Amino acid sequence: MAEVYNWQIGREMEFPYAESRPDRQWGAVFDINKCIACQTCTLSCKTTWTHGEGQEHMFWNNVETKPYGSHPVGWDVEILEALDYQEWGSDGVYDGDTIFEANDINWDDMLVDDDPSNFHGEGIEGYRPDDEDWAYPNLGEDEPAGEDIEADTHIEENPHPMWFFYLPRICNHCTFAACAGGCPVQAAYKRSQDGIVLIDEDSCEALQECVRACPYGKSIYNPAEQRSQKCVGCYPKIEEGLVPQCFENCLGKIRQHGWINPLEDYDASNPIDFLVHEKEVALPLYPQLGLEPNVYYVPPINVPTDYLFQMFGPGVEDAIETYREAMNGAEEHRDLRGLLHLMGSTEWRVEEFEVTDEEAIGYDGSGSTVARVPMEEPQYERDSYDAANDVYRLDVT
Repeated sequence: MAEVYNWQIGREMEFPYAESRPDRQWGAVFDINKCIACQTCTLSCKTTWTHGEGQEHMFWNNVETKPYGSHPVGWDVEILEALDYQEWGSDGVYDGDTIFEANDINWDDMLVDDDPSNFHGEGIEGYRPDDEDWAYPNLGEDEPAGEDIEADTHIEENPHPMWFFYLPRICNHCTFAACAGGCPVQAAYKRSQDGIVLIDEDSCEALQECVRACPYGKSIYNPAEQRSQKCVGCYPKIEEGLVPQCFENCLGKIRQHGWINPLEDYDASNPIDFLVHEKEVALPLYPQLGLEPNVYYVPPINVPTDYLFQMFGPGVEDAIETYREAMNGAEEHRDLRGLLHLMGSTEWRVEEFEVTDEEAIGYDGSGSTVARVPMEEPQYERDSYDAANDVYRLDVT
């Protein structure tokens, strides 16, 4: 049994293997407040990676409407109910069990004849979705929660008695990936050069332990090929310094790709480190599961915080306050506002950024400029009446 340090839950935890972090870790930030669920990300991924036989039910990228939507059906409810007690201490340390600790297993006893190839992940708390669970990718779409309101009322005290939000999801390429930790034949593995988690399909024996172990439902069985498959992080593009396909095609410009460093080694000029570690405005999805996921979310500002606390952990209220202050023009968060403007503005990976008096600038790994956006959008006003065409304009700015 190994003890590994998980900074997202603030303590050491049990894990089947010794800690071995990659040279660099693929990371991402999604600003949920800008997501409109246009599903362009979903379709760009689908047409690139999962359009083959046996992949009809696969969505390596999907967008769910919370609180009622989920793909596969009930993935989050299933694992949260299985974990039961999920208390966070006042010091921000998670006091409950992760999925690697919930079954109180001695991992050394899981080896057969001390051969790692015989290891299996029954000790990892999880579940395998039924075939029908994959059939409803748009379940709960645009269904709101909260109190009823009349359409003609003006509400001052509580501006959002009814709410929902969109949650775009891809593989988190977790530091402590459950799919890799649970694979009996070690076909699922983490690349040392970038931390992307892949499945060696030639080695896969279709035992589906990765499907059962991944609490996010992002390792999926292909019945036609008789092997499991998952998001590959668009590694061919990553190797060229580009962003993943779903990032490049995002119309809302909600996605930032880059490298995420451990808390003790973060670099504030690195966009992902800045959002996650410096400003702490981007949070992991269900950190209490224990996987140290590497996709982070700027939480929505129109949702009850008790729901968001369960989803993103104890930093939610501070993250929302910081985001609101940046949105409202607070000078101390000018760099944050600039970086949020910069998100999604280039197909190239932004590895460093700066904010000047006039603009936000993004640089690639070699220091070349790959994006520039103004801090203030220029405003132009036209006459409402166009004499040349004898027409009136409704929009003059």
